[in-house]
Amino acid sequence: MNTQRPGTHIAQALRNFIKLESAGGTILLLTAIAALVIANSPLSSWYDALIDTPVAVQIGALVIDKPLLLWVNDGLMAVFFFLIGLEVKREFLEGELSSASQVVLPAVGALGGMVAPALFYAVLNWNDAVAMDGWAIPVATDIAFALALLSVFGSRVPITLKVFLLSVAIFDDLAAIGIIAVFYSDALSLTPMLVGGAALLIAVAMNRLGITRTSPYILVGVVLWAAVLKSGVHATLAGVLIALCIPMRDRTGQSPLLRLEHDLHGPVALVILPVFAFANAGLSLTGLTVSDLTHPVTLGVLLGLLVGKPIGIMGFVGAAIALGLARRPVGVSWSMLLGVSFACGIGFTMSLFIAGLAFEHGSGAYFIGDRLGILVGSVLAAVCAYALLHLSLPARSADRETDAVPRPAD
Repeated sequence: MNTQRPGTHIAQALRNFIKLESAGGTILLLTAIAALVIANSPLSSWYDALIDTPVAVQIGALVIDKPLLLWVNDGLMAVFFFLIGLEVKREFLEGELSSASQVVLPAVGALGGMVAPALFYAVLNWNDAVAMDGWAIPVATDIAFALALLSVFGSRVPITLKVFLLSVAIFDDLAAIGIIAVFYSDALSLTPMLVGGAALLIAVAMNRLGITRTSPYILVGVVLWAAVLKSGVHATLAGVLIALCIPMRDRTGQSPLLRLEHDLHGPVALVILPVFAFANAGLSLTGLTVSDLTHPVTLGVLLGLLVGKPIGIMGFVGAAIALGLARRPVGVSWSMLLGVSFACGIGFTMSLFIAGLAFEHGSGAYFIGDRLGILVGSVLAAVCAYALLHLSLPARSADRETDAVPRPAD
């Protein structure tokens, strides 16, 4: 029997998460660069042919026939959202968001980091109904890239700053899930929805009956994914729903959820997200002009990530602290918070994902502009974040463990 306290497992999970996400961010960057290079080389036709390769699976009357790109976006990304669901459940039950006092500041910051970018985009595209489908593109944060940027500074980064960034990202992900469910679902089909509802009820019943083996949940999850895919609701939501049914603890105190989360972190961070980045970041720069950079869709995404994110997060966080609703994290200065707010403007993976839904849901006419805005906005936000953190973080902290709680900042 394991005698370690649940809190010990959670702290270790947090450290592993940060390390793995940081490494994953580096691989994401390399695969995105590779996609850009290939898409602008003589191999571009091979790249297009690869992501457009038709892949079909048929079981009786059930047929799923999609190009490879959509198998990546609807299939592999469902596993990514499954991992998000596990992380959200863990954080709210036993982690950094398990008490009300820990929730307020990152929740308020995330809200500001969603409202302001959406407003920037909407103001620039208000008169174009098709372009307005992309209003949610700049609201997302790529946690892998953001943590990779923080990891550059090593032990100079207070653990409270990392926790704040992770917590904001969790609320960001929850909001993205809600946005996808409400705004980016197609016309609904009743029969698959009933099948999906039945599968979800079975998963909930298994949880209530104390079934702690994860394999039955995975099998039910596959059925749920196929049903949700056919229902018109975006299939990645099935990953979140089934994740919330995974038991947190068994009778011996072991955590099926933590084991599954640990097993999935490596494949998701090092394989699934890089594959997604490679399939979606191949933007051809042929024929692009200055007018493409100044197009309202491009500018809306770019300014939403680069300006809207830090203004929204800092504005809402500052208001919450001034009103006494929350306190600034121990050892974190205002300039550090600003640096992290810019890091939240690195939208990349989630922004690309929402962009695909937005202009697949609409006409598809602005897909080049939104990807250009995502790439330029994310790069500029990363540069600003690096500069601010380089100036504001302590010059040396070699005598301090990275997981120790630092002294309050002035």
